[in-house]
Amino acid sequence: MRDTPAAAPSGRRRWLYLLPVGVFLVLAGIFALQLADPPGQVLPSELIDRPVPEFALEPLPGRGRPLTSEHLKGEVSLVNIFGSWCVACVQEHPFLVDIKNTGDVPIHGIDWNERNPEDGMKWLQRFGDPYDRAGLDPDSEVAIAFGVTGAPETFVVDRNGVIRYKHSGPITPTVWSKTLKPLIEDLRRQ
Repeated sequence: MRDTPAAAPSGRRRWLYLLPVGVFLVLAGIFALQLADPPGQVLPSELIDRPVPEFALEPLPGRGRPLTSEHLKGEVSLVNIFGSWCVACVQEHPFLVDIKNTGDVPIHGIDWNERNPEDGMKWLQRFGDPYDRAGLDPDSEVAIAFGVTGAPETFVVDRNGVIRYKHSGPITPTVWSKTLKPLIEDLRRQ
């Protein structure tokens, strides 16, 4: 018995065979574009161009200087949400120390959701303290008021105490030089 060759698929059937490959390529392209976007992108915030929420935080144990919304008025500043439990905060922290050492802008810290109030201060003693003031937010009340979705997050606050920008994720040299520093300089000129 002789094998007869299978008939070649018709034009329409050929497209059906190629359809899964096409769908895969489109999805792979979308995925690649998402990966090309570095973490720490601007997330929408209802607080942009609004005054910082009213708050008063106790200082980290042993620091002696509380942090309130009134401290965020008078000069352009950064408010950095961090926690000793936050892995990405460890990545960001040396750069925050570098920013403090340049004197470019005061940085205020909100130690968010610490289980033990001493942990935040121990963390700063270990990695360096870039904050002019740092307050403890153990119950997330202030973080919720700021609309925080995760740590680290950093807010640029103008001299009137108005939030002008929200950055989610670690601050990197690129984020600093291309986004935050120019914005801070622009706000100072206004």
